[in-house]
Amino acid sequence: MRSRHQLTCLKDQTSRIRGNDILAFTTLRNEITRLPWFFHHYRQLGVSHFLIVDNGSDDGSAEFLQDQPDVSLWQTRSSYRGSRFGLDWLSWLQMRYGHGHWCLMVDADELLVYARHDRHSLHELTEWLDRQGRAGFGALMLDLYPKGPLGGQTYDPDTDPTKVLNWFDAGPYRAQRQSPMGNLWVQGGARERVFFAQIQQRSPTLNKIPLMRWSRRYAYVNSCHSALPRRLNAVYDGPAGDTPSGVLLHTKFLPDIIEKSKTEKLRRQHFHDPNQFAAYYDQILNQPDMWTPQSVRYTGWSQLLELGLMRDAGWC
Repeated sequence: MRSRHQLTCLKDQTSRIRGNDILAFTTLRNEITRLPWFFHHYRQLGVSHFLIVDNGSDDGSAEFLQDQPDVSLWQTRSSYRGSRFGLDWLSWLQMRYGHGHWCLMVDADELLVYARHDRHSLHELTEWLDRQGRAGFGALMLDLYPKGPLGGQTYDPDTDPTKVLNWFDAGPYRAQRQSPMGNLWVQGGARERVFFAQIQQRSPTLNKIPLMRWSRRYAYVNSCHSALPRRLNAVYDGPAGDTPSGVLLHTKFLPDIIEKSKTEKLRRQHFHDPNQFAAYYDQILNQPDMWTPQSVRYTGWSQLLELGLMRDAGWC
């Protein structure tokens, strides 16, 4: 509630939101490389309105966002880490505008895919979830990476990033339930293999509940990795589970990752204890090749379904 005073509204189009609109909530900084395809992807899925917090971008992101017809935009230069990594800002916007709507919480480098998403919109998926009495839809965050040294590729922001980031790790992934909230904790995959092999307990959390029929009585606790009331965490039981789920294609490793890592290492805004993760940035700056002979070339949602990284649970 207090953090709302850190936000300055640059463009308010929330009066255009209608009762059955699907909304997307995002906080970002300097994502001009990813924004064109981010909007293309989610508009194709059926998102009607984007509520975005810009955290002091200086690369043209804010100007790009102000030009979009379906965006309401707020800006702040306050601490990203001090706002629980943007969660406080987005929680206020969800309370104010998201109640009763199906809402996505996604980062600019995350593209949600699910079974038959190329033929069935989010409206069709959420209508099915409503009929099933499900309040949310979980997803595995899947790191995509190129073949060759990081930063050595070229990328056109108007094109599909999976044409450049076209490899991933099919496994191993491990999951466990945590107390006291009963939230899932999934780890493993490419970032753990390359950057956290010696300290696996610090590797990234890969489970999210990015899509929720929102209520002002709900709250995300740690990004959208976990939520309250605790029963909401049961909507996702991991890539090996039985609940319907999707995959968040993670496009972190586009060529701008090198410059972004230099900046973020100095800003110290992305971890609870930035000192523990300085070596992570240093490894990225060394431009490793994340590809191995065991890497799998990404071909689409049906492949992820066959590999058991998502579940359709008979939704369509």
